[in-house]
Amino acid sequence: MRKRYNAIIIGCGAAGLSCAAHLRMKGLSVAVLSKTDDLSQFNSFCAQGGIIAYNPNDNPDMLARDIETAGCHYNNHEAVGFFSENGPKIVFDFLIDKAGVEFSRNEKGEIDFTEEAAHSIRRIAHYHDLTGESIQKTLYRYVRSLGADFYENFTAIDLITNNHHSTDPQEIYKRREVLGVYALDNPNNEVRTFFGDAVVLATGGVGNLYQYTTNPAGATGDGLSMAYRAGASIINTEFMQFHPTMLFHRDVRRFLISESLRGEGARLKDHNGYEFMKDYSPQKDLAPRDVVSRAIFDKMNADKKEYMLLDLASYYNGREPLQERFSKIYKNCLIAGIDITKDPIPVVPGAHYFCGGIKVDLGGRTNIKRLYAIGEVSCTGLHGANRLASTSLLEAVLWGKSTAAAISEPFYEVDAERFDSIPDWQQPKQQNVQFDPMLIKQDWTTIKQTMWNYVGIVRTEKGLIRARSDLGYFFRRVMEFYKEAALTRDIIELRNAAVASQVIAEAALHNVRSIGCHYRKN
Repeated sequence: MRKRYNAIIIGCGAAGLSCAAHLRMKGLSVAVLSKTDDLSQFNSFCAQGGIIAYNPNDNPDMLARDIETAGCHYNNHEAVGFFSENGPKIVFDFLIDKAGVEFSRNEKGEIDFTEEAAHSIRRIAHYHDLTGESIQKTLYRYVRSLGADFYENFTAIDLITNNHHSTDPQEIYKRREVLGVYALDNPNNEVRTFFGDAVVLATGGVGNLYQYTTNPAGATGDGLSMAYRAGASIINTEFMQFHPTMLFHRDVRRFLISESLRGEGARLKDHNGYEFMKDYSPQKDLAPRDVVSRAIFDKMNADKKEYMLLDLASYYNGREPLQERFSKIYKNCLIAGIDITKDPIPVVPGAHYFCGGIKVDLGGRTNIKRLYAIGEVSCTGLHGANRLASTSLLEAVLWGKSTAAAISEPFYEVDAERFDSIPDWQQPKQQNVQFDPMLIKQDWTTIKQTMWNYVGIVRTEKGLIRARSDLGYFFRRVMEFYKEAALTRDIIELRNAAVASQVIAEAALHNVRSIGCHYRKN
């Protein structure tokens, strides 16, 4: 199967769907590829806290100041200015007025703004604690109604580039261009060829490279790895943000306890009931995420405890009943035997958001012609060394729109004969060995533990050198494994993880400056 579209979007989160919507509104043909048909397996879906929205009491300068303070002034000023000026209003102009996304409102029918750490004003729009789910589901329905073609359960393998894949030798001498993607049809175990006048990576983050993460299992660094192999510029990959509060429970994994709980009064305590954040920051429980994560990590080590406690019941100051305001958290904790209206919540930090990624400009353009990146896989420089809460969903939606404009205004079509010179996927004859899934599971354990132990919340030079060595050896072994193995989603993800983990560890070793969520002891 060979398909051609004006734009191919790899990923089905808020960024990809936003871009798809705006491209369809401009009349371009769009394919959206997704590894799964389960919307809950996207980071966007899992976002609980909210999204920055226009508040008449706010202003761009105040928002920009908060973003740069949280980002340790490592931010791209141009990106911060673009975001602060254009982002908040898109919540109303696009998400609410066009797509029909629902947000919680007060008794006057106005948006119910909440507060989160390091914000100087209540500017966070939310839908209870299901904000990401509300946005994801609504955008998905909206993009389908606009006529985009969805290819679900398709795993992207490699970007198609003119220099590497074309049989026309003249393409070697041209500027590198991405002309499409090879993707595995997971259920049918067949590789399909998709051609595009533009390819947009919207594949999300890398959280699943770590032992403890709030991310769904599909966050395996796919887009980062594909772009790296194609020659795209990658920046700031040492900045992996760890969320301070992930539920600690033997039977419940990957469940985030939103920062908005602390915005509504919750406080962190040790096992003796002591509110320890006052020892770490004058902002106490509302300090930036990197500060709170390190405080919890340090306190766990000092007290020799596996977790700390987040007490919401004793301090909740919200307008709605607690079990309504945080309905998802309430229900999931109750399943785990924790009643948050009475009990403190056991929490640990977990890998949460990737502040680095594929270097892009204000239109999502990479250094490779026709290749764009948006959302968590990209690095606009907006977040600097540490992301301010509730910026990520808005960044995804805003850059989805700006990237659609960059692709379509003006639109440059690829000559059809150039696609004719690209062959379909040719699987090596030896690539047909079926491997025991336990081998793949063990390889994943190696990556996760190495990244958590040496490239985690607190880093040292010796630990990073060890990580580079171990991951380098592991990478070579996985590449040999990949050449022999029959293609499956698991094998493709493992290769991507091996590449992405090396890129992150190398950047962390190279940056000797301790800043933001890249914290080095020496």
